[in-house]
Amino acid sequence: MVISILVTIAGFYFDITTTEWMFQIFAIGLVLSTEGLNSAVEGIADFVHPDFHTKIGYIKDVAAGAVLFAAFTAVIIAAFIYLPYIFG
Repeated sequence: MVISILVTIAGFYFDITTTEWMFQIFAIGLVLSTEGLNSAVEGIADFVHPDFHTKIGYIKDVAAGAVLFAAFTAVIIAAFIYLPYIFG
């Protein structure tokens, strides 16, 4: 959430284009959505099987991996948006 606030401030500072705003908002939404789904999956898994189980651990790892991929995608989008402003 903190990073989404920082890149929003950066968007106003660098006066990014409407298209760049769309990609930035998409990236923020992608990460927050996958994080919400990850939290739901972990909550359901803990409810169904509160004790440690390797299959539940695998399910949680896959859900966390989805968040990681979303975060990497957001970083790449941010690089495309902000690197030209910083170095150009």
